[in-house]
Amino acid sequence: MAETRLHGTPVRTCGEMPAIGAEAPGFALTDTELAERTLAEFKGTMLVLNIFPSLDTPVCALSVRHFNGAAVKRPGVRVLCISQDLPFAHKRFCATEGLENVTGLSSFRSPEFGRAYGLTILDGPLAGLLARAVIVVGVDGRVVYRELVPEIAQEPDYAAALAALD
Repeated sequence: MAETRLHGTPVRTCGEMPAIGAEAPGFALTDTELAERTLAEFKGTMLVLNIFPSLDTPVCALSVRHFNGAAVKRPGVRVLCISQDLPFAHKRFCATEGLENVTGLSSFRSPEFGRAYGLTILDGPLAGLLARAVIVVGVDGRVVYRELVPEIAQEPDYAAALAALD
């Protein structure tokens, strides 16, 4: 099990994130139109998986906005923003914020996503949600970067994640 923190208190996750060089685990998540989207659909594309507990928290919202801005500058890169939030929340948030460069995906129908990526929070007030993490998947489907953010209430290392795209 991996560990992160929530306001300084240790929080365990259900396992470990995929290793650098490992094939990214497949998934089927729900998009904002209630359609299933799979990892296989994005094969041959550089991906940033921006994973977080909920859009309705300030840091999660900041990360989606930040990656939306970064995606514009990186043609050929897709940013997938993944949480347990319902697809309607992803759609509302992106519409309200005017964000068009990220793909909102919900794991509400797919608890296996959190288990496969080792990111389901096991204890504390956020138990059952996904921990804050960033995973970059190369065009070959392998993990080239990963970060389990050490404190859920802090932003990820955007510069390191984006540098992994080069």
